[in-house]
Amino acid sequence: MRVVVAPDSFKGTIDAAEAADALAAGWRSVRGSDEVRCVPMADGGEGTLAAVVSAGEGVRLVDVPGVSGPDGRPVRGRYALLPDGTAVVELAVASGLPLLNGGLRPMTATTRGTGEIIAAALGAGARRLVIGLGGSASTDGGYGLLAVLGACLRASSGRRLDDRPTDLDRALSAARTFDRSCLHAAPAGGVVLLTDVTNPLLGEDGAAAVYGPQKGADERKVALLERRLTRLAELLGGDPSVPGAGAAGGTGYGLVAGWGAVVEPGAAAVARLLGLPAMVASADLVITGEGRFDGTSLRGKAVGEVVRLAGEAGVRSAVVAGVADAPEVLTLSALAGSPAEACREPAHWLHRAGAVLAGRHDASVGR
Repeated sequence: MRVVVAPDSFKGTIDAAEAADALAAGWRSVRGSDEVRCVPMADGGEGTLAAVVSAGEGVRLVDVPGVSGPDGRPVRGRYALLPDGTAVVELAVASGLPLLNGGLRPMTATTRGTGEIIAAALGAGARRLVIGLGGSASTDGGYGLLAVLGACLRASSGRRLDDRPTDLDRALSAARTFDRSCLHAAPAGGVVLLTDVTNPLLGEDGAAAVYGPQKGADERKVALLERRLTRLAELLGGDPSVPGAGAAGGTGYGLVAGWGAVVEPGAAAVARLLGLPAMVASADLVITGEGRFDGTSLRGKAVGEVVRLAGEAGVRSAVVAGVADAPEVLTLSALAGSPAEACREPAHWLHRAGAVLAGRHDASVGR
């Protein structure tokens, strides 16, 4: 029997690669002769880089030391380089919310570090860019990233304005043009943005209103961030209502309008990068999972994409979750006796879940 194990991370407890290994080990403990293949999944957010590196043959993880974190302090940057010259960049690596360690900076957090990683990838000869936009700490509309790549704001006199994160709103207010004459050319193979959100840049469903509070913005600061993004859109042009423009604090908009990037559903794009559709089509069973399975899980998320691929291929699928609203989903909480106990030893209970699923298969065959 051929089994593909393709979970997302169980956020806050175990990453996707470790979750896949634990599920696979549990399955093999009951059915040791089966062919079990682990394919950690992601949806363009946190864990995308790890998924690509762990599943891709010939993929290199390239370090970019000392890039700017969201608060300006240096962090370790990295990107994945695929054999075809595609560089995969995960925004959360340099510009992610967890890097602030709880010290949220809604007005000054920046995407500059992601720009520095992109610049390094282009300098190394990357012919195409795939950028995962999840987990952003900032609401700078991607300006910090674009500034690293050569864009700038200019006053009516032509003078370049100081656009440090602490001065961005002042610069936007004084700017008369968004100068992209020195902006690094996008790679010949294009720029693809991965996201699981469809929010526009502005308005009640936009980047500031929906995601600003998660990044520490109160009502007053949300209004200021909305003003910032509105002014950026006036200067940069493009279409701020395009689905996904509001991703990563408006970075989706900045890269589409400023650099000609294309937004794609993250989970489907990651699945293609990993070669998952072909693996699923040749399997007898696909196992996927995530920390919380609810009404949104089958709409654009990694688990939903795996289940969709299995359904299209006529292959059975099973879902494992930490907790779930659906009775057909095997939960670690039920196996462990409580969510807290499941969180304490996620690898142990995922191993148990793999064994339970294998035992159910044995039982169904026996009937």
